[in-house]
Amino acid sequence: MNPNILIVKPGARTELTGPNGETLKLPTDWAFLPAGDAGITRKVTSKGLYWRVEIKKGRRTISLGIWAPETTILEAQQEVQQSRLTDEYKKKQTYAVERREKKQTEYEADFCSSVECFLNFHKSHKELEKLLAKAVTTHAIPVGSGTVARTQLIPIEERAAHAVIAWMRHQTTAYDNLKIARVKGERRAVRQSLAQQSVELLASYREGRPASENCPLQKALNKLQ
Repeated sequence: MNPNILIVKPGARTELTGPNGETLKLPTDWAFLPAGDAGITRKVTSKGLYWRVEIKKGRRTISLGIWAPETTILEAQQEVQQSRLTDEYKKKQTYAVERREKKQTEYEADFCSSVECFLNFHKSHKELEKLLAKAVTTHAIPVGSGTVARTQLIPIEERAAHAVIAWMRHQTTAYDNLKIARVKGERRAVRQSLAQQSVELLASYREGRPASENCPLQKALNKLQ
């Protein structure tokens, strides 16, 4: 273990907890750099002397920022700010934005197509299929949305299926207004039950059955138009 580079956790009051649970005392000439600016953080960490503060949130590990010598942080901030004033940097940023937008547009089209494939409605309901696919895509794919559509851990076909069921849970059922008992497994059971209702509703459209006047899917989509 490199003693100059540690992964620490917030401790009691202003203290920090080390990798082995020990209480750490910060050097007096150190300062905290919050997470958020990757460029400055990389500059500081490249010096090889810092403590990264991390916490667990569910299954995720989140970095809150780093502690490092104050002079190192100030120098890194100045260097990065100067580099960001150059024409070369501005061109790179413009290119990066255009590339991200193009990638997002392509993913939106691919995801919407995958949703339509999952829905696979009867030919008599193809218009509704497109409306639903667009609604699910609009909700699911924005960058930073935190939805299943943004994960790369499962195939896009599975992402599309999960996104449809999640959208229907919130838009076509009473899930958001349910009072669910704080019992282990109860919320999951409720979600599974509602998911089954959604599956049955989708099946009726795949089979080409006429939509009823009180169809919750029709009502949800009508609100969006």
